[in-house]
Amino acid sequence: MTEYAEWSEAEPAAAPASSAVTPADAADAARLVAFGLQPKLQPARDQEYADLLRRYREDPPFARLADAVATGLGLIVLEVSPRAGMAVTAAEDSVFAVRMGDYARRTSADGGDRFLHGLAHLAVAVMAFPRPEDLADDGYIGRVTVNGVDAFVRQTCHRLEERAAEQGENTDPASDAPGLETAWRVWARRSATGATKDARRLAGSTTGIVAKAVTFLTDSGFLQRTGDDNGGTYRTTARYQLQVRDLAGSAALAELLELGVVPVTDGTPTLLPADSGEDLDLVADAGLPFHSI
Repeated sequence: MTEYAEWSEAEPAAAPASSAVTPADAADAARLVAFGLQPKLQPARDQEYADLLRRYREDPPFARLADAVATGLGLIVLEVSPRAGMAVTAAEDSVFAVRMGDYARRTSADGGDRFLHGLAHLAVAVMAFPRPEDLADDGYIGRVTVNGVDAFVRQTCHRLEERAAEQGENTDPASDAPGLETAWRVWARRSATGATKDARRLAGSTTGIVAKAVTFLTDSGFLQRTGDDNGGTYRTTARYQLQVRDLAGSAALAELLELGVVPVTDGTPTLLPADSGEDLDLVADAGLPFHSI
C-alpha cells in the first residue's frame, strides 16, 4: 500500500481538458495560414486576420498549431507580425512552389529565355535592397523602376564583358550553357524595347521582361506600383523584404553584388565597377522568388 501511495503521489496531474486542441482551433490555424497565402491582403484592413494574428502572438499553443499547419502544406513561416501578416514562402517540394522554368514558359514563347527572366528578378532584388543594412532594416522601403533595372543589368553586362576579356574567356559560348555568364550575353544583344509602330515595348525585349517580373512581384504582394515614370515605378513591401532576406545567401544574388555595380535606392542606377571581386558559382535557373529546378 505504501509503495502504491508513493507512486500515485509522483504521478503528474492530467492536463486540463481546456488545453486540448479542438477542431475550431485547427480551423482557425488553417484560416490564418490561408490569409498568409493571400499576399495582397493587409491585416489592418481585415479584422478577422488581425484577430488571428493577435492570437498567434499571445497564444503559444495556437502559434505552434498554425506553424504545424503551414509546415504540413510545405510552407516556411518567415514572419508573423502586423506589418507583414503571416508571411510564408514555399519550400522546394511544396505544391505552392513556383519554379523559374514554369514562370518563363508562361511569360515567353522561348523557354530559353528563363535565364533572362531569372536575371531580371535578381536585378530587382539587388536594386531594391542594395546594402545589407537596407535588408536588415524593417522600416526600409526600396524603390525601383523598369528602365532603371534594365540599365542596371546592361551595366552589369558591360562589367561581365570586361571581366571575360581580362580573363581571356570565350566571348561566344554555347547558347545552352547555364549561368549568369551566358545570360548577360543574351541580355546585351537583346533590344531594350523592341520596335513597334506605336512605340510599345515588345514582350521579349529586356524592358518587357523586367516589366513582367515587376508585374508578377506586384501581383504576389511583393511590390506596389507607385507611378508610370521610367517604364513604371514600384516600392517594396514587408513581404518582399522578408523574401529577399530569406534568399540573400543565394550564389546568384551574391554574384551580382560581387560585381560592384551598385544602384541607388530611387531606381536610378549609379554604376561603379568594382576593383576586384571573387568569382562565385551560380546556380542554374536561379531567380527570385523562385526555386531553381
